[in-house]
Amino acid sequence: MNNKILILFIILLLVYLISIQSNNNKERSVVKEKRVVFISYIELSEYLKNKNEQEAKKNIDEMINNINKFKFNVVVLQVRSFSDSIYESKYYPWSKVICDKEGDKYSFDVLDYFIKKTHQNNIELHAWINPYRVRTTNSIDDISKINPAYKMINSNDINISDNGIYYNPASIKVQKLIKDGIEEILSNYEVDGIFFDDYFYPNLEIDYENYKEYINNNKYISIENYHLLMVNNLVKDVHSLTKKYNKLFGISPEGNIENNYSKNQADVYNWGKSDIYVDYLMPQIYYGFLNETSPFYEVLLRWENIVKNSNVKIIPALAFYKIDKEDIYAKKGRLEWIENDDIIMRQVLLSRNIGHYDGFAIYRYDSLFRENSEHVNKEINNLKKVMKD
Repeated sequence: MNNKILILFIILLLVYLISIQSNNNKERSVVKEKRVVFISYIELSEYLKNKNEQEAKKNIDEMINNINKFKFNVVVLQVRSFSDSIYESKYYPWSKVICDKEGDKYSFDVLDYFIKKTHQNNIELHAWINPYRVRTTNSIDDISKINPAYKMINSNDINISDNGIYYNPASIKVQKLIKDGIEEILSNYEVDGIFFDDYFYPNLEIDYENYKEYINNNKYISIENYHLLMVNNLVKDVHSLTKKYNKLFGISPEGNIENNYSKNQADVYNWGKSDIYVDYLMPQIYYGFLNETSPFYEVLLRWENIVKNSNVKIIPALAFYKIDKEDIYAKKGRLEWIENDDIIMRQVLLSRNIGHYDGFAIYRYDSLFRENSEHVNKEINNLKKVMKD
């Protein structure tokens, strides 16, 4: 009798284990990799500026239709590129990217329309924000009086140099402005995430007064570590904000890890080992396989090794815009993008093998969907071969 009970128990246990495995397989089968395409302010200007509402919406419809047919499932849309917005905001003026001049009201809410069209096609939309950039030149002539930067021009909150006009990352007022603007998006729009690119510190002297005050009142740290601290404070707060609304937060750092510390003050090592900063990193691995100083696969593995926390994912950003162009910084590999037509396809296949992989991203929309050369079209067709599902 005891043997029969034992056999019955074993059979029931096996049935239970098989059912769990079956459910796990079903769950895995519905998890899709993120296939991301960037839509930058360059595309927005091309397809929306000087267009009436009907023409602009038709162009957006076509963009989303192209993205959907290609089987991308995430759009990273640049909603703030120059301390401005492509939607109705109480903090930032309408963008000169789409309007005749900054502050002019556009004919419709561009962000809202993009969200409706992407979601109708089961495509996520992540709102891409450049947190600190105001202008890429040092001219203040076209900054509107309703731009928050205008009121800070003669203060320590703004820095004007040959590199452009940027908010001071150490300014409490600036940090509050950025976070208020993000919460405005999260509370008013059904975005799926918030996204930062690789623009952080514009120069290393922008916050020197803030730094002196800090070390007078706190334990001494180097100015380099102070810069990292200021960025980390903002990144951590933005991540908490997105969690409040159950949304994702990702950052796309420069592919060169050392440059993130020496130039951008982006603390990617800490972002990868803790789950309090980002949900995903989208490193700009804009290198070919034959790049002499930064070969693609070597850089990919370095990013994989940075991520120590299982809650942080990697979505490599790939340089489709380089196809059919000479890569002068690749040295001996400078002709790789001209001589091959399957680079992006191979990069996708290799990326899928890393442990923290969550998808891939293509920079940017126009590199795929403008009128292309025969060589670029071959690369497109090869990419489609690994995007059939």
